[in-house]
Parts: sequence; structure tokens; C-alpha cells
Amino acid sequence: MKKLVLILGVALSVLACNKTETSSKDFKTAYIDTAELIEKYDKFKDEDDKFKVKSEELGRPLEAKVRAFQADAQNFRQNAQVKGPQWAQQMGASLQQREQQLGVEQNALIQQLQQEGAVLKDTLISEVKKFIKDYGKKKGYDYIYGTGDAATVLYAKDGYDITKEVLKELNDTYKATKKDDKVATKEEEKK
Repeated sequence: MKKLVLILGVALSVLACNKTETSSKDFKTAYIDTAELIEKYDKFKDEDDKFKVKSEELGRPLEAKVRAFQADAQNFRQNAQVKGPQWAQQMGASLQQREQQLGVEQNALIQQLQQEGAVLKDTLISEVKKFIKDYGKKKGYDYIYGTGDAATVLYAKDGYDITKEVLKELNDTYKATKKDDKVATKEEEKK
């Protein structure tokens, strides 16, 4: 999530650099605490929870294979001397091959989850950037800066902080979208 904060902060600073000429008395600026935005935005939380559940579900078959391997390895250690060196050599080679295969499967799962996580984060960041851009235009801001872990502002008066305002609108928009999705799902189930 820290990478997400960093990317969001950089994106916000890029948005902030798109300037138009205005007189100093008409200049309107504000900032958003990007760390707070990510921490409290309901959609980030929901998507993170969904991703964790998906990760656990995808990992269960591999965990079962690892437990079976560990049981077989324990059985091997207990029976190696009793069953003789030839059996031990054969079983040891088989266990070693299984261990390598489990490593390959684990690496593939990790890579898949990293790719899916990156796509999800990019999608969420794009949505938030677009929302902030539209919000800034609607409210008449010349600049909206980002602070937090990916700080792009060294000082800002608290009066310029619009984090709570933007967060409330983001969450309200997301909740309305969630309600619409639930209504659509219920209507499809009736058919």
C-alpha cells in the first residue's frame, strides 16, 4: 500500500503542475493528505479485503500440498533407517523433486498475485486521480497538492486541507455505486 501512496502522491503532484494564468487574488489552492485518503477511502478498504480473500483462496490448494509434503517428509525421516538405504535414496529423490515443484508453484502464485494487485492498484489510482481532477474543476481550484507518505508539499495551512471533503465525496460516490450494483444484481436474480 505504501507504493500506492507514493504513486498517488506523484500523480497528484503532476495534476498540480497543470497551471493556467490567473491573478494572485483569484488563486485557489488546497491539499489532500494522500495517506489518509487511502487509509479511509471505503473502496480501497473493500478492494483490499477482496484481494486478501482471493489470495487466501488461491493459496489454499498450495498450502494443502505443502502440508502433505511435510507429512511425507516427516514419515521419510522416521522410516529412513528402518526401510534401508535403497528406499531412503528413492524416497529422498522423490521428495526433493516434489519440493522443487512446490517452489515453482509458489513462485507462480506470488507472481500472479503481484500482477493482479498491480492492476487493481493502477485502476484505483486512475479513478481517484480522475475524481480529484473533476473535483478541482468543479470547486474552482487552481492547484490541489498531495501530502502524506508521498509528500509533494513541505508546508500547508490547515485551512487548505480538503482531504475530509474529498474523502466524503469519494465514499458517497462509491456507496451510491455499490447500491446500484446490488439493485442490478437483485433484478438479474429475479429474471
